[in-house]
Amino acid sequence: MSADTGLSLDSLVEKAVAMLRDASHLAVLTGAGISTPSGIPDFRSDESGLWNQADPFEVASIQSFRRRPQSFYDWLRPLLGLIMSAKPNPAHLALAQMESSGLLQCVITQNIDGLHRKAGSHCVHEVHGDLREATCLNCFTEFDGESILVDYLETGEVPRCAECGGVVKPNVILLGELLPVAVMAKARKQAVACDLMLVVGSSLEMAPAGELPLMAKRAGARLIFVNLSTTPFDNMADMIIQADAAEILPRLTAPFVGH
Repeated sequence: MSADTGLSLDSLVEKAVAMLRDASHLAVLTGAGISTPSGIPDFRSDESGLWNQADPFEVASIQSFRRRPQSFYDWLRPLLGLIMSAKPNPAHLALAQMESSGLLQCVITQNIDGLHRKAGSHCVHEVHGDLREATCLNCFTEFDGESILVDYLETGEVPRCAECGGVVKPNVILLGELLPVAVMAKARKQAVACDLMLVVGSSLEMAPAGELPLMAKRAGARLIFVNLSTTPFDNMADMIIQADAAEILPRLTAPFVGH
């Protein structure tokens, strides 16, 4: 089943609900596209993608951060404001409802915005890190990420460690850094355990997180993609719904709420 079958959106939603009803272990992988309705831009779209505005290796790699942390923070500044003021949209809330109803086992997300947790999801594996904590790159003292970033937004100065004066970095994964081993292990465990994976708003272009649907498929799971754009793995999806996640996910959740 794919987006080019000629089925109406209502028919696709109905069939997706039937697949959800048949599943015994549902895992969800989300990318930037689930948060764009909350006002957070993605990284690759033609019009608003953050990588169209800056060279990622110049502003968001660990090598460039160590050389010029001010460049990273200056690039991050407008995004930080958006993230800190953003609220979960209907797609985030729908996934939290899926979890509370017992339909969904876990969310794996490539996002650093924390909106899944704000929406009420409890089992969330953030494979690209988060902004809740920050760490000194010199002495490894940990800090509350939100207070560090609020201070930066007020002063524009690179956060420094109160213990040793070293540069403090949010606990997000930059280019050139390994993804958190323990979190990725849990994400892979979900991928091979699930019999249905719902992929929402991910371009699936960033390895290794983007390869989780392939891992799930090889383990026998069915795949539903809810994306506005295409992905390199569309040919292996059992169903593709090309539509806004904030519109579709509440419709997928509605039959299960309260059950």
